[in-house]
Amino acid sequence: MRTRAHRGLLAAATAVSAVVLPVVSAAPAGAAPDPRTLSQAVKAPAVKRHLQAFQEIAAVHGGTRAAGTPGYDASAGYVADRLREAGYRVTLQEFEFPFFREITETTMRRVAPSAKAYTRTTHFRVMTYSGSGSATAAVQAVDVKLPPPATPDRSTSGCEAADFTGFTPGNIALLQRGTCTFQVKAENAQAAGARAVIIFNEGQAGEGRADRRGVVGGTLGGTTVNLPVVGTTFAVGKELSAPGTVVTLTTHTEGDPKRRTHNVLAESRWGDPDRVAMLGAHLDSVPEGPGINDNGSGSAGVLETAIQAGGLQTRNRLRFAFWGAEELGLLGSKHYVAGLSAAEKAGIRLYLNFDMIASPNHVFGIYDGDDSDRTGSPAGPAGSDKIEKLFESYFRTARQPYTGTDFTGRSDYGPFIAAGIPAGGLFTGAEGVKTAAEAAKFGGRAGVAYDKCYHEACDTIANISDKALRVNSGAIATAAFTYAYSPVLPGGSTRSGRAAAGGSGRAASGGGGLGHAHDHDHAGVPS
Repeated sequence: MRTRAHRGLLAAATAVSAVVLPVVSAAPAGAAPDPRTLSQAVKAPAVKRHLQAFQEIAAVHGGTRAAGTPGYDASAGYVADRLREAGYRVTLQEFEFPFFREITETTMRRVAPSAKAYTRTTHFRVMTYSGSGSATAAVQAVDVKLPPPATPDRSTSGCEAADFTGFTPGNIALLQRGTCTFQVKAENAQAAGARAVIIFNEGQAGEGRADRRGVVGGTLGGTTVNLPVVGTTFAVGKELSAPGTVVTLTTHTEGDPKRRTHNVLAESRWGDPDRVAMLGAHLDSVPEGPGINDNGSGSAGVLETAIQAGGLQTRNRLRFAFWGAEELGLLGSKHYVAGLSAAEKAGIRLYLNFDMIASPNHVFGIYDGDDSDRTGSPAGPAGSDKIEKLFESYFRTARQPYTGTDFTGRSDYGPFIAAGIPAGGLFTGAEGVKTAAEAAKFGGRAGVAYDKCYHEACDTIANISDKALRVNSGAIATAAFTYAYSPVLPGGSTRSGRAAAGGSGRAASGGGGLGHAHDHDHAGVPS
Protein backbone atom coordinates (compact mmCIF):
# COMPACT_ATOMS: atom_id res chain seq x y z
CA MET A 1 0.00 0.00 0.00
CA ARG A 2 1.37 3.41 -0.93
CA THR A 3 1.62 5.55 2.17
CA ARG A 4 1.23 9.31 2.22
CA ALA A 5 4.99 9.64 2.77
CA HIS A 6 5.62 7.54 -0.34
CA ARG A 7 3.27 9.67 -2.44
CA GLY A 8 5.08 12.76 -1.19
CA LEU A 9 8.43 11.30 -2.16
CA LEU A 10 7.22 10.44 -5.64
CA ALA A 11 5.90 13.95 -6.06
CA ALA A 12 9.29 15.27 -4.98
CA ALA A 13 11.02 12.99 -7.45
CA THR A 14 8.70 14.25 -10.17
CA ALA A 15 9.58 17.81 -9.26
CA VAL A 16 13.27 16.98 -9.45
CA SER A 17 12.75 15.38 -12.84
CA ALA A 18 11.02 18.52 -14.00
CA VAL A 19 14.04 20.53 -12.85
CA VAL A 20 16.79 18.37 -14.28
CA LEU A 21 15.10 16.87 -17.35
CA PRO A 22 14.21 19.93 -19.43
CA VAL A 23 15.36 18.16 -22.60
CA VAL A 24 13.22 15.04 -22.25
CA SER A 25 10.90 16.13 -25.07
CA ALA A 26 13.89 16.30 -27.40
CA ALA A 27 14.85 12.65 -27.01
CA PRO A 28 15.76 11.35 -30.47
CA ALA A 29 13.81 8.08 -30.43
CA GLY A 30 10.28 9.37 -30.80
CA ALA A 31 8.14 10.84 -28.07
CA ALA A 32 9.89 10.73 -24.68
CA PRO A 33 8.10 9.39 -21.60
CA ASP A 34 6.38 11.87 -19.35
CA PRO A 35 8.63 12.90 -16.43
CA ARG A 36 5.89 11.96 -13.95
CA THR A 37 5.79 8.44 -15.36
CA LEU A 38 9.55 8.20 -15.11
CA SER A 39 9.68 9.39 -11.51
CA GLN A 40 6.85 7.13 -10.38
CA ALA A 41 8.08 3.97 -12.10
CA VAL A 42 10.41 2.77 -9.33
CA LYS A 43 8.28 1.94 -6.31
CA ALA A 44 9.59 1.02 -2.89
CA PRO A 45 7.44 -2.15 -2.50
CA ALA A 46 8.95 -3.56 -5.70
CA VAL A 47 12.47 -2.82 -4.44
CA LYS A 48 11.62 -4.50 -1.15
CA ARG A 49 10.43 -7.61 -3.01
CA HIS A 50 13.90 -8.01 -4.50
CA LEU A 51 15.34 -7.83 -0.98
CA GLN A 52 12.94 -10.51 0.14
CA ALA A 53 14.11 -12.68 -2.77
CA PHE A 54 17.74 -12.22 -1.68
CA GLN A 55 16.78 -13.14 1.88
CA GLU A 56 15.06 -16.32 0.70
CA ILE A 57 18.05 -17.23 -1.45
CA ALA A 58 20.39 -16.87 1.53
CA ALA A 59 18.07 -18.88 3.74
CA VAL A 60 18.31 -21.96 1.53
CA HIS A 61 22.05 -21.58 0.90
CA GLY A 62 23.60 -21.62 4.35
CA GLY A 63 22.68 -18.07 5.33
CA THR A 64 25.07 -16.35 2.92
CA ARG A 65 25.32 -14.90 -0.59
CA ALA A 66 29.11 -14.59 -0.61
CA ALA A 67 31.00 -14.72 -3.92
CA GLY A 68 32.03 -18.25 -4.80
CA THR A 69 29.11 -19.84 -2.96
CA PRO A 70 25.80 -21.26 -4.24
CA GLY A 71 24.02 -18.35 -2.55
CA TYR A 72 25.84 -15.86 -4.76
CA ASP A 73 25.22 -17.91 -7.90
CA ALA A 74 21.50 -18.04 -7.11
CA SER A 75 21.45 -14.28 -6.49
CA ALA A 76 23.16 -13.65 -9.81
CA GLY A 77 20.70 -15.97 -11.53
CA TYR A 78 17.76 -14.10 -10.02
CA VAL A 79 19.12 -10.73 -11.17
CA ALA A 80 19.99 -11.99 -14.65
CA ASP A 81 16.53 -13.49 -15.14
CA ARG A 82 14.77 -10.26 -14.13
CA LEU A 83 16.98 -8.24 -16.49
CA ARG A 84 16.37 -10.56 -19.43
CA GLU A 85 12.64 -10.35 -18.79
CA ALA A 86 12.96 -6.56 -18.98
CA GLY A 87 14.56 -6.81 -22.43
CA TYR A 88 18.26 -6.37 -21.67
CA ARG A 89 21.25 -8.06 -23.23
CA VAL A 90 22.75 -9.78 -20.20
CA THR A 91 26.32 -10.99 -19.86
CA LEU A 92 27.75 -13.09 -17.05
CA GLN A 93 31.35 -11.94 -16.99
CA GLU A 94 33.41 -14.65 -15.33
CA PHE A 95 36.65 -14.08 -13.46
CA GLU A 96 38.94 -15.94 -11.11
CA PHE A 97 39.44 -14.81 -7.53
CA PRO A 98 40.96 -16.02 -4.24
CA PHE A 99 38.03 -17.33 -2.19
CA PHE A 100 37.98 -17.13 1.61
CA ARG A 101 35.71 -18.13 4.48
CA GLU A 102 35.82 -19.16 8.12
CA ILE A 103 34.88 -22.83 8.45
CA THR A 104 34.42 -22.47 12.20
CA GLU A 105 34.38 -19.27 14.21
CA THR A 106 37.75 -17.91 15.27
CA THR A 107 38.45 -17.89 19.02
CA MET A 108 40.87 -15.82 21.09
CA ARG A 109 41.49 -15.91 24.83
CA ARG A 110 44.14 -14.66 27.19
CA VAL A 111 45.88 -17.36 29.24
CA ALA A 112 48.20 -15.16 31.35
CA PRO A 113 48.60 -13.15 33.48
CA SER A 114 44.93 -14.02 34.08
CA ALA A 115 42.34 -15.86 32.02
CA LYS A 116 40.02 -13.82 29.80
CA ALA A 117 37.92 -14.76 26.78
CA TYR A 118 37.48 -12.25 23.96
CA THR A 119 34.26 -12.01 21.95
CA ARG A 120 34.29 -12.33 18.20
CA THR A 121 33.13 -9.14 16.40
CA THR A 122 32.99 -7.21 19.69
CA HIS A 123 36.68 -7.51 20.50
CA PHE A 124 38.22 -8.99 17.35
CA ARG A 125 37.63 -10.14 13.77
CA VAL A 126 39.53 -12.62 11.66
CA MET A 127 41.31 -10.95 8.74
CA THR A 128 40.15 -12.04 5.30
CA TYR A 129 42.69 -14.53 3.91
CA SER A 130 43.99 -15.37 7.37
CA GLY A 131 45.57 -18.79 7.49
CA SER A 132 44.37 -21.65 9.68
CA GLY A 133 46.06 -22.75 12.87
CA SER A 134 46.12 -22.68 16.64
CA ALA A 135 48.80 -20.98 18.69
CA THR A 136 49.31 -20.59 22.42
CA ALA A 137 52.27 -18.29 22.88
CA ALA A 138 53.65 -15.13 24.43
CA VAL A 139 52.50 -11.89 22.87
CA GLN A 140 55.33 -9.65 21.70
CA ALA A 141 54.62 -6.04 20.70
CA VAL A 142 56.44 -4.86 17.57
CA ASP A 143 57.17 -1.12 17.25
CA VAL A 144 53.80 -0.09 18.69
CA LYS A 145 53.09 3.49 19.82
CA LEU A 146 51.41 3.74 23.24
CA PRO A 147 49.91 6.20 23.82
CA PRO A 148 48.97 6.48 20.15
CA PRO A 149 50.17 9.34 17.93
CA ALA A 150 47.81 12.29 17.62
CA THR A 151 47.40 11.82 13.86
CA PRO A 152 46.16 8.60 12.22
CA ASP A 153 48.54 6.55 10.08
CA ARG A 154 51.60 7.67 12.02
CA SER A 155 52.26 4.20 13.35
CA THR A 156 54.63 2.12 11.20
CA SER A 157 54.36 -0.99 13.32
CA GLY A 158 55.38 -4.06 11.32
CA CYS A 159 55.83 -2.17 8.07
CA GLU A 160 59.52 -2.97 7.70
CA ALA A 161 61.40 -6.21 8.23
CA ALA A 162 63.74 -4.29 10.55
CA ASP A 163 60.85 -3.79 12.98
CA PHE A 164 61.19 -7.46 13.87
CA THR A 165 64.82 -7.26 14.92
CA GLY A 166 64.89 -9.03 18.29
CA PHE A 167 61.54 -10.73 17.73
CA THR A 168 61.41 -14.22 19.27
CA PRO A 169 60.30 -16.83 16.72
CA GLY A 170 57.28 -18.73 17.96
CA ASN A 171 55.73 -15.73 19.69
CA ILE A 172 52.50 -14.03 18.64
CA ALA A 173 53.25 -10.67 16.99
CA LEU A 174 51.22 -7.71 18.26
CA LEU A 175 51.09 -4.98 15.61
CA GLN A 176 49.36 -1.61 15.36
CA ARG A 177 47.30 -0.30 12.48
CA GLY A 178 48.83 2.49 10.38
CA THR A 179 50.84 3.49 7.29
CA CYS A 180 51.17 0.19 5.40
CA THR A 181 48.68 -2.52 4.47
CA PHE A 182 47.65 -5.32 6.78
CA GLN A 183 49.12 -7.75 4.25
CA VAL A 184 52.59 -6.22 4.52
CA LYS A 185 52.45 -6.34 8.32
CA ALA A 186 51.34 -9.98 8.37
CA GLU A 187 53.88 -11.10 5.77
CA ASN A 188 56.73 -9.44 7.69
CA ALA A 189 55.57 -11.12 10.91
CA GLN A 190 55.36 -14.49 9.17
CA ALA A 191 58.88 -14.08 7.79
CA ALA A 192 60.11 -13.30 11.31
CA GLY A 193 58.76 -16.60 12.62
CA ALA A 194 55.55 -15.44 14.33
CA ARG A 195 53.01 -18.19 15.06
CA ALA A 196 50.09 -15.76 14.80
CA VAL A 197 49.45 -12.03 14.31
CA ILE A 198 47.19 -9.63 16.18
CA ILE A 199 46.70 -6.17 14.61
CA PHE A 200 45.01 -3.63 16.88
CA ASN A 201 43.44 -0.30 15.99
CA GLU A 202 45.65 2.76 16.09
CA GLY A 203 43.83 4.47 18.95
CA GLN A 204 42.85 7.98 17.88
CA ALA A 205 39.49 9.18 19.20
CA GLY A 206 37.07 10.77 16.78
CA GLU A 207 33.58 10.63 15.37
CA GLY A 208 32.27 8.27 12.73
CA ARG A 209 35.01 6.81 10.53
CA ALA A 210 37.58 9.12 12.12
CA ASP A 211 37.43 7.03 15.29
CA ARG A 212 40.28 4.51 15.38
CA ARG A 213 39.42 2.68 18.56
CA GLY A 214 36.97 0.01 17.32
CA VAL A 215 37.56 -3.46 15.93
CA VAL A 216 39.92 -3.53 12.97
CA GLY A 217 38.52 -5.46 10.00
CA GLY A 218 40.28 -5.95 6.71
CA THR A 219 41.87 -8.21 4.15
CA LEU A 220 45.37 -9.54 3.66
CA GLY A 221 44.94 -9.30 -0.08
CA GLY A 222 45.49 -12.94 -1.02
CA THR A 223 46.52 -16.35 0.25
CA THR A 224 50.20 -15.69 1.00
CA VAL A 225 49.81 -15.68 4.80
CA ASN A 226 49.67 -19.14 6.38
CA LEU A 227 49.16 -18.27 10.04
CA PRO A 228 46.21 -16.92 12.08
CA VAL A 229 45.69 -13.15 11.73
CA VAL A 230 43.03 -11.13 13.55
CA GLY A 231 42.23 -7.46 14.06
CA THR A 232 41.18 -6.08 17.45
CA THR A 233 40.07 -2.90 19.17
CA PHE A 234 42.64 -0.45 20.47
CA ALA A 235 41.67 -1.33 24.05
CA VAL A 236 42.31 -5.04 23.50
CA GLY A 237 45.64 -4.34 21.82
CA LYS A 238 46.74 -2.10 24.66
CA GLU A 239 45.73 -4.80 27.15
CA LEU A 240 47.67 -7.49 25.27
CA SER A 241 50.79 -5.33 25.14
CA ALA A 242 51.36 -5.84 28.86
CA PRO A 243 54.53 -7.86 29.66
CA GLY A 244 53.91 -11.52 30.42
CA THR A 245 50.76 -11.81 28.31
CA VAL A 246 50.07 -15.22 26.79
CA VAL A 247 47.23 -15.77 24.31
CA THR A 248 45.59 -18.74 22.60
CA LEU A 249 44.39 -17.89 19.09
CA THR A 250 42.65 -20.46 16.86
CA THR A 251 41.43 -20.03 13.29
CA HIS A 252 39.90 -22.57 10.91
CA THR A 253 39.62 -21.03 7.47
CA GLU A 254 39.35 -22.03 3.82
CA GLY A 255 41.14 -20.33 0.97
CA ASP A 256 40.92 -21.20 -2.71
CA PRO A 257 43.16 -19.04 -4.91
CA LYS A 258 41.39 -20.05 -8.13
CA ARG A 259 37.67 -19.96 -7.33
CA ARG A 260 35.52 -18.55 -10.14
CA THR A 261 32.59 -16.18 -9.96
CA HIS A 262 31.04 -13.55 -12.21
CA ASN A 263 29.66 -10.06 -12.63
CA VAL A 264 26.16 -9.60 -14.05
CA LEU A 265 26.16 -6.91 -16.76
CA ALA A 266 23.09 -5.60 -18.58
CA GLU A 267 23.05 -3.33 -21.63
CA SER A 268 19.99 -1.53 -22.95
CA ARG A 269 19.11 -1.89 -26.63
CA TRP A 270 18.68 1.84 -27.08
CA GLY A 271 20.83 4.94 -26.93
CA ASP A 272 24.19 6.08 -28.21
CA PRO A 273 26.75 3.33 -27.43
CA ASP A 274 29.49 5.96 -27.20
CA ARG A 275 27.57 7.83 -24.46
CA VAL A 276 27.08 5.29 -21.66
CA ALA A 277 25.53 6.10 -18.30
CA MET A 278 26.46 3.23 -16.00
CA LEU A 279 24.97 2.28 -12.62
CA GLY A 280 26.27 -0.45 -10.35
CA ALA A 281 26.11 -2.17 -6.98
CA HIS A 282 27.91 -5.15 -5.52
CA LEU A 283 25.76 -8.25 -5.30
CA ASP A 284 27.83 -10.36 -2.93
CA SER A 285 27.55 -10.54 0.85
CA VAL A 286 30.22 -11.51 3.34
CA PRO A 287 30.30 -15.20 4.29
CA GLU A 288 28.95 -14.41 7.77
CA GLY A 289 25.48 -13.37 6.66
CA PRO A 290 22.88 -12.75 3.93
CA GLY A 291 23.98 -9.15 3.32
CA ILE A 292 20.53 -7.63 2.86
CA ASN A 293 21.63 -4.08 3.59
CA ASP A 294 25.23 -4.72 2.47
CA ASN A 295 24.52 -4.87 -0.34
CA GLY A 296 21.19 -6.32 -1.21
CA SER A 297 19.81 -2.81 -0.76
CA GLY A 298 21.91 -1.16 -3.46
CA SER A 299 21.47 -4.14 -5.78
CA ALA A 300 17.69 -4.08 -5.34
CA GLY A 301 17.46 -0.35 -6.03
CA VAL A 302 19.56 -0.61 -9.18
CA LEU A 303 17.71 -3.74 -10.34
CA GLU A 304 14.25 -2.19 -10.07
CA THR A 305 15.47 0.97 -11.80
CA ALA A 306 16.85 -1.16 -14.64
CA ILE A 307 13.58 -3.09 -14.93
CA GLN A 308 11.54 0.10 -15.21
CA ALA A 309 13.98 1.62 -17.72
CA GLY A 310 14.05 -1.50 -19.90
CA GLY A 311 11.58 -0.34 -22.51
CA LEU A 312 12.68 3.29 -22.76
CA GLN A 313 14.06 4.52 -26.10
CA THR A 314 16.73 6.71 -24.58
CA ARG A 315 19.17 9.24 -26.01
CA ASN A 316 22.11 7.69 -24.14
CA ARG A 317 22.97 4.03 -23.53
CA LEU A 318 22.16 2.64 -20.08
CA ARG A 319 24.38 -0.06 -18.60
CA PHE A 320 23.85 -1.79 -15.26
CA ALA A 321 26.39 -3.83 -13.29
CA PHE A 322 26.03 -6.18 -10.35
CA TRP A 323 29.54 -6.84 -9.09
CA GLY A 324 30.94 -10.06 -7.68
CA ALA A 325 33.62 -10.38 -4.97
CA GLU A 326 33.47 -6.75 -3.85
CA GLU A 327 33.84 -7.87 -0.26
CA LEU A 328 37.19 -9.44 -1.10
CA GLY A 329 38.71 -6.27 -2.52
CA LEU A 330 36.51 -4.81 -5.31
CA LEU A 331 37.58 -7.73 -7.46
CA GLY A 332 34.63 -7.77 -9.87
CA SER A 333 34.72 -4.07 -10.71
CA LYS A 334 38.52 -4.12 -10.94
CA HIS A 335 38.32 -6.99 -13.41
CA TYR A 336 35.73 -5.15 -15.49
CA VAL A 337 37.59 -1.84 -15.69
CA ALA A 338 40.94 -3.53 -16.32
CA GLY A 339 39.46 -5.24 -19.38
CA LEU A 340 38.13 -2.07 -21.01
CA SER A 341 39.89 -0.59 -24.01
CA ALA A 342 40.70 3.11 -24.08
CA ALA A 343 37.71 3.70 -26.37
CA GLU A 344 35.40 1.77 -24.06
CA LYS A 345 36.56 3.77 -21.06
CA ALA A 346 35.95 7.00 -22.97
CA GLY A 347 32.46 5.83 -23.83
CA ILE A 348 31.47 5.48 -20.16
CA ARG A 349 30.55 9.08 -19.39
CA LEU A 350 29.71 8.43 -15.75
CA TYR A 351 29.46 5.66 -13.17
CA LEU A 352 26.99 5.75 -10.26
CA ASN A 353 27.60 3.43 -7.28
CA PHE A 354 25.09 2.34 -4.65
CA ASP A 355 26.55 0.41 -1.72
CA MET A 356 24.35 0.25 1.42
CA ILE A 357 21.38 2.55 0.84
CA ALA A 358 19.11 1.41 3.70
CA SER A 359 21.16 1.34 6.90
CA PRO A 360 18.84 1.19 9.93
CA ASN A 361 20.53 4.10 11.75
CA HIS A 362 21.17 5.90 8.48
CA VAL A 363 22.40 9.18 7.21
CA PHE A 364 21.80 10.27 3.62
CA GLY A 365 25.34 10.41 2.28
CA ILE A 366 26.26 11.69 -1.20
CA TYR A 367 29.76 11.02 -2.50
CA ASP A 368 31.76 14.24 -2.31
CA GLY A 369 32.63 14.60 -5.98
CA ASP A 370 34.02 18.15 -5.70
CA ASP A 371 35.86 17.69 -2.37
CA SER A 372 33.88 20.60 -0.93
CA ASP A 373 34.02 18.90 2.48
CA ARG A 374 37.84 19.03 2.38
CA THR A 375 38.00 15.64 4.09
CA GLY A 376 40.05 12.60 3.15
CA SER A 377 40.42 11.81 -0.53
CA PRO A 378 40.52 14.53 -3.21
CA ALA A 379 37.77 15.35 -5.68
CA GLY A 380 36.71 12.74 -8.20
CA PRO A 381 37.46 13.03 -11.92
CA ALA A 382 36.02 16.08 -13.70
CA GLY A 383 32.26 15.75 -13.84
CA SER A 384 31.96 14.05 -10.44
CA ASP A 385 30.99 17.43 -9.00
CA LYS A 386 28.02 17.60 -11.38
CA ILE A 387 26.82 14.18 -10.23
CA GLU A 388 27.00 15.30 -6.62
CA LYS A 389 24.93 18.39 -7.44
CA LEU A 390 22.26 16.31 -9.16
CA PHE A 391 21.79 14.20 -6.03
CA GLU A 392 21.82 17.30 -3.85
CA SER A 393 19.02 18.74 -6.00
CA TYR A 394 16.99 15.57 -5.51
CA PHE A 395 17.32 15.61 -1.72
CA ARG A 396 16.55 19.32 -1.47
CA THR A 397 13.40 18.89 -3.55
CA ALA A 398 12.41 15.82 -1.53
CA ARG A 399 12.97 17.91 1.63
CA GLN A 400 15.41 15.40 3.04
CA PRO A 401 18.70 16.33 4.75
CA TYR A 402 21.94 15.10 3.24
CA THR A 403 25.66 15.13 3.90
CA GLY A 404 28.85 14.54 1.97
CA THR A 405 30.67 11.23 2.20
CA ASP A 406 34.29 10.86 1.18
CA PHE A 407 35.62 8.90 -1.80
CA THR A 408 37.48 6.47 0.46
CA GLY A 409 38.01 3.82 -2.22
CA ARG A 410 36.11 1.22 -0.21
CA SER A 411 33.52 0.44 -2.87
CA ASP A 412 33.21 -0.25 -6.59
CA TYR A 413 33.51 3.35 -7.76
CA GLY A 414 37.23 3.06 -6.92
CA PRO A 415 38.39 1.44 -10.18
CA PHE A 416 36.29 3.90 -12.20
CA ILE A 417 37.70 7.05 -10.62
CA ALA A 418 41.18 5.53 -10.94
CA ALA A 419 40.46 5.26 -14.69
CA GLY A 420 39.38 8.91 -14.85
CA ILE A 421 35.64 8.20 -15.20
CA PRO A 422 33.35 10.65 -13.35
CA ALA A 423 31.57 8.93 -10.47
CA GLY A 424 29.09 9.49 -7.71
CA GLY A 425 26.55 7.70 -5.61
CA LEU A 426 24.87 7.27 -2.26
CA PHE A 427 25.79 5.69 1.07
CA THR A 428 23.86 5.43 4.35
CA GLY A 429 26.70 4.31 6.63
CA ALA A 430 28.34 1.08 7.76
CA GLU A 431 30.27 0.30 10.94
CA GLY A 432 30.95 3.95 11.84
CA VAL A 433 29.15 5.44 14.84
CA LYS A 434 26.49 8.11 14.35
CA THR A 435 27.41 11.42 15.96
CA ALA A 436 25.13 13.61 18.06
CA ALA A 437 25.06 16.18 15.27
CA GLU A 438 24.05 13.52 12.75
CA ALA A 439 21.30 12.25 15.04
CA ALA A 440 19.93 15.77 15.34
CA LYS A 441 19.98 16.15 11.56
CA PHE A 442 18.81 12.71 10.39
CA GLY A 443 17.13 11.19 13.44
CA GLY A 444 18.18 7.84 14.84
CA ARG A 445 20.51 7.15 17.76
CA ALA A 446 23.78 8.89 18.50
CA GLY A 447 26.60 6.68 19.71
CA VAL A 448 25.28 3.68 17.76
CA ALA A 449 26.65 2.29 14.48
CA TYR A 450 24.86 3.29 11.30
CA ASP A 451 24.46 -0.44 10.70
CA LYS A 452 24.94 -2.50 13.87
CA CYS A 453 24.66 -5.68 11.77
CA TYR A 454 27.40 -4.67 9.32
CA HIS A 455 29.09 -7.87 8.09
CA GLU A 456 27.10 -9.96 10.57
CA ALA A 457 24.54 -12.76 10.39
CA CYS A 458 21.87 -10.29 11.55
CA ASP A 459 22.09 -8.30 8.29
CA THR A 460 18.68 -9.67 7.29
CA ILE A 461 15.48 -8.20 5.89
CA ALA A 462 14.82 -6.94 9.45
CA ASN A 463 17.97 -4.79 9.24
CA ILE A 464 16.54 -2.36 6.67
CA SER A 465 15.29 1.20 7.06
CA ASP A 466 12.23 1.37 4.81
CA LYS A 467 12.49 5.15 4.74
CA ALA A 468 16.11 5.15 3.61
CA LEU A 469 15.37 2.48 1.01
CA ARG A 470 12.42 4.47 -0.33
CA VAL A 471 14.20 7.83 -0.47
CA ASN A 472 17.38 6.45 -2.03
CA SER A 473 15.50 4.32 -4.57
CA GLY A 474 13.85 7.52 -5.74
CA ALA A 475 17.27 9.14 -6.03
CA ILE A 476 18.63 6.23 -8.08
CA ALA A 477 15.67 6.42 -10.47
CA THR A 478 15.94 10.18 -10.82
CA ALA A 479 19.63 10.00 -11.69
CA ALA A 480 19.16 7.12 -14.13
CA PHE A 481 16.30 8.79 -16.02
CA THR A 482 18.09 12.14 -16.02
CA TYR A 483 21.25 10.76 -17.58
CA ALA A 484 19.32 8.51 -19.95
CA TYR A 485 18.06 11.55 -21.85
CA SER A 486 20.40 14.44 -21.10
CA PRO A 487 22.34 15.85 -24.09
CA VAL A 488 25.11 16.85 -21.66
CA LEU A 489 26.75 14.13 -19.56
CA PRO A 490 29.36 14.66 -16.83
CA GLY A 491 32.06 12.91 -18.82
CA GLY A 492 31.28 14.31 -22.27
CA SER A 493 29.96 17.08 -24.47
CA THR A 494 26.69 17.53 -26.34
CA ARG A 495 28.14 15.82 -29.42
CA SER A 496 26.21 12.69 -30.32
CA GLY A 497 27.90 9.47 -31.32
CA ARG A 498 27.06 7.17 -34.23
CA ALA A 499 23.70 5.89 -33.07
CA ALA A 500 21.35 8.05 -31.03
CA ALA A 501 18.93 5.22 -30.38
CA GLY A 502 18.00 1.70 -31.35
CA GLY A 503 19.94 -1.52 -31.33
CA SER A 504 22.31 -0.74 -34.19
CA GLY A 505 25.17 0.48 -32.02
CA ARG A 506 27.78 -1.79 -30.49
CA ALA A 507 28.05 -2.82 -26.88
CA ALA A 508 31.38 -2.49 -25.16
CA SER A 509 33.62 -5.40 -26.07
CA GLY A 510 36.88 -6.89 -24.89
CA GLY A 511 37.70 -8.35 -21.53
CA GLY A 512 35.65 -5.85 -19.54
CA GLY A 513 32.88 -5.11 -22.01
CA LEU A 514 29.54 -6.72 -22.65
CA GLY A 515 30.81 -8.45 -25.74
CA HIS A 516 32.92 -10.70 -23.52
CA ALA A 517 30.76 -13.75 -22.84
CA HIS A 518 30.95 -15.83 -20.03
CA ASP A 519 31.13 -7.63 -2.62
CA HIS A 520 34.24 -1.90 4.56
CA ASP A 521 38.83 -2.25 4.14
CA HIS A 522 40.36 -3.84 1.14
CA ALA A 523 43.74 -5.01 0.04
CA GLY A 524 46.15 -2.15 -0.23
CA VAL A 525 44.00 0.08 1.99
CA PRO A 526 45.34 0.20 5.53
CA SER A 527 42.38 2.15 6.91
